[in-house]
Amino acid sequence: MQNAILKFEQLLDENSNYFSTIDPIILEERKPGKWSKKEILGHLVDSAVHNLIRFTEINYLEKPYRHRPYNQIDLVNLNQYKTKDIVELTELWLSLNKQIVRIMKAVDDKALEYKIVLSDESVIDLKFSMTDYVEHLEHHINQIRS
Repeated sequence: MQNAILKFEQLLDENSNYFSTIDPIILEERKPGKWSKKEILGHLVDSAVHNLIRFTEINYLEKPYRHRPYNQIDLVNLNQYKTKDIVELTELWLSLNKQIVRIMKAVDDKALEYKIVLSDESVIDLKFSMTDYVEHLEHHINQIRS
């Protein structure tokens, strides 16, 4: 878990000031059927919101915890990330993720074993969910940086 936390903090440190340095035209450019870089960052905000709730709720709701999926495309559109100021969007992304880091640092070994039932009825644990979140974040940051 410690490696995932270190990687997570590194991703936040390396990118929190970077996004606002990207040319606005590049940030807002969309290819057919794809999100713009700004919309990808917005998707990461939505992901942070949902995972912050999951990583918190699992500690007090009935076990196994039932994962609730969300409509990623609708959320990106409804939240209008394509028109949001990049500095404001980055601050929101960073703030949410700093809170997730706090939760990850505070979680105990027993909680890491809590089971999560996904929508397809497969089962993972909190540790997998947290480390997968960091991998998901890195994947999309790489898309923004490319």
